[in-house]
Amino acid sequence: MIRDQETLAILLANVARFVREQLVPNEELVAETDEVPADIVAQMKAMGLFGLTIPEAYGGLALTMEEEVLVVLELGRTSPAFRSVFGTNVGIGSQGLVLDGTEEQKRKYLPGMATGELIASFALTEPEAGSDAASLRTSARREGDRYVVNGTKRFITNAPHAGLFTLMARTNSDDPGAGGISAFIVEAKTPGISFGKRDRKMGQKGAHTCDVIFDSCRVPAANLIGGVEGRGFKTAMKVLDKGRIHIAAMCVAAAERMLADALAYAVQRKQFGQPIAGFQLVQAMLAESKAEIYAARSMVLDAARLRDEGLPVATEASCCKLFASEMCGRVADRAVQIFGGAGYMSEYGIERFYRDVRLFRIYEGTTQIQQLVIARNMIRELGVPQFDR
Repeated sequence: MIRDQETLAILLANVARFVREQLVPNEELVAETDEVPADIVAQMKAMGLFGLTIPEAYGGLALTMEEEVLVVLELGRTSPAFRSVFGTNVGIGSQGLVLDGTEEQKRKYLPGMATGELIASFALTEPEAGSDAASLRTSARREGDRYVVNGTKRFITNAPHAGLFTLMARTNSDDPGAGGISAFIVEAKTPGISFGKRDRKMGQKGAHTCDVIFDSCRVPAANLIGGVEGRGFKTAMKVLDKGRIHIAAMCVAAAERMLADALAYAVQRKQFGQPIAGFQLVQAMLAESKAEIYAARSMVLDAARLRDEGLPVATEASCCKLFASEMCGRVADRAVQIFGGAGYMSEYGIERFYRDVRLFRIYEGTTQIQQLVIARNMIRELGVPQFDR
């Protein structure tokens, strides 16, 4: 439910103007330099973008899920790298603490996240644990008032800039599954933490990832999120449910941008003496893209409203992530096709989007993982014993 339409309208208008006047003109610069300009990051901080989902008591804007989606639908109409700068603070980096942290933990860390002075990162994926998150091997062994952490995390977004990590590690070696995993807040300057080199990626230049290595890293027991062992996997799944709706909204916004660019090109590009938008096969690609975007947008808003009502949305979040990310890939492919040879050239920007959006079908749970989540949840609802665990 939208709490204050007037305030929300002002926020959305400011974000749309920021995207139009500041972000879009700098897309090519970010792609060439692999850096988001410092002055743009400063503007993001001033606008409160780092604290969109952090409670007001800790300096954030405390947006509802629906409000967050509406903001993302504006922010996502430019290169995904811009949102990535503050995306972990808004989503996976902070929400474990917001949802399950103790009051003391929240007071200590959330205000810095809300201002952007503290970048939060989510350390779950490992060299041999990605889609199968419950099989992670990073260990956290209790020694007095500290945990000794050992292991390597891979492809960690914003790790090169992070001030702290929401870390998932195994605290119970006798439990090889989800029940042995706990969640921790680990400050990036803690002795024993080192970083791999920045990853070189297919797309999303300006959004940085790298390995994070924990070598006998001693973490205060007070930094165990919620103060209870064995709840880390549940925390991670709650964070990902929310994150999947967020990413689905990003997919919708990126697809809307690509369709707008393709349509603008189609009405001015002439072949056989007329704009190519007049050809029925081009119209079919435009129409299919519009219909799929509309469907994905409707799904995302519905799931967001259900979550705001306090209802479980694991299935709906996976449906959104599955459909919207695949839809976005199809729209990207059609957009390149509509541009023709120009779509393969970097100066038009569509080939960059084509590469950038490919990642949406992989992170925060691949398409195949979403299929499994959806199907297994459907089967569980029937109460079939072997699936009810």
